[in-house]
Amino acid sequence: MKQRSVLVVLFDGLQSLDVTGPLEVFAGASRFPEVSYELRTASLNGAPVRSSCGLTLVPDCSLADAGTPHTLLVPGGQGTRDPDPALVDWLRVHGPSPERLVSVCTGALLLAAAGQLDGHRVTTHWNVCDHLARTHPAVEVDPEPIFVRDGRLATSAGVTAGIDLALALVEEDHGRDVALTVARHLVVFLRRPGNQSQFSAQLTAQTARREPLREVQHWITEHPGEDLSVDALAARARLSPRHFARAFQTETGMTPGRYVDRVRLEQARRLLEDTTDGVAGISRASGYGTPEAMRRAFVKALGVAPAEYRRRFSSHPAGEAPDITEHLTH
Repeated sequence: MKQRSVLVVLFDGLQSLDVTGPLEVFAGASRFPEVSYELRTASLNGAPVRSSCGLTLVPDCSLADAGTPHTLLVPGGQGTRDPDPALVDWLRVHGPSPERLVSVCTGALLLAAAGQLDGHRVTTHWNVCDHLARTHPAVEVDPEPIFVRDGRLATSAGVTAGIDLALALVEEDHGRDVALTVARHLVVFLRRPGNQSQFSAQLTAQTARREPLREVQHWITEHPGEDLSVDALAARARLSPRHFARAFQTETGMTPGRYVDRVRLEQARRLLEDTTDGVAGISRASGYGTPEAMRRAFVKALGVAPAEYRRRFSSHPAGEAPDITEHLTH
């Protein structure tokens, strides 16, 4: 059994969930008899650090004594805004050595400052993507996905996306069943694929100020299989189609058609991931009408057909997954 060491870099002002989320994933996987992760934390001088929420974390050792891990993980947080130059220097010297270099959230800013992201495609928290791209033009910043793998480099979006990335790394190391069981144990609603957008339709669109438009937004989300044409939605809002379309885009930041497309895609993805329903039924329930229409939408948005998407990301692609949670409860 190959043991993989995971070292998490600690510093004042880090986001505590960026540390504990991935560590809980690796620790959960290590409860399987065939899995072994050595988990350690280290700060510059080995002293305790204080997270952005006031939580004190006591490292196992100093970075100078940490050695070279298999996976080096750099969390994000407010402490990345004005980092200790000594920490950036350490990452510049030691970042190239691990087999995997990982950042969570704004930890990408530290790796970029240390020159570890130049020439790579990366992501980070949506709120700092523009800043990262502007201050480090040699870095290809993709603001959409929740995590990105580029060779030995893995970067993730904000906070909970670090859990998704850690699950993907566990699956890479030890297979699908282990990763899915850990996800269930942590009560993660979805084991989200890396190409999933950081933004759901509801998060991407602004909430309309006027109640009729806000009610229409809720109706779309709750009834993706209904007639969601501009005429039908305008009638629900008691507005003319032209007035409705203009007002909806003004108040939400996207056209009604774009909002409907996103809601339907999210609905179809959830059903493919979490149910054993047939593709024909899912296409109707999601408002596509036919499997071919849903296939075209998936290929256009995700670059993969629904059947292949289910094979990759469903918790039970060929029927119900085996119950192996005893590994995580004893």
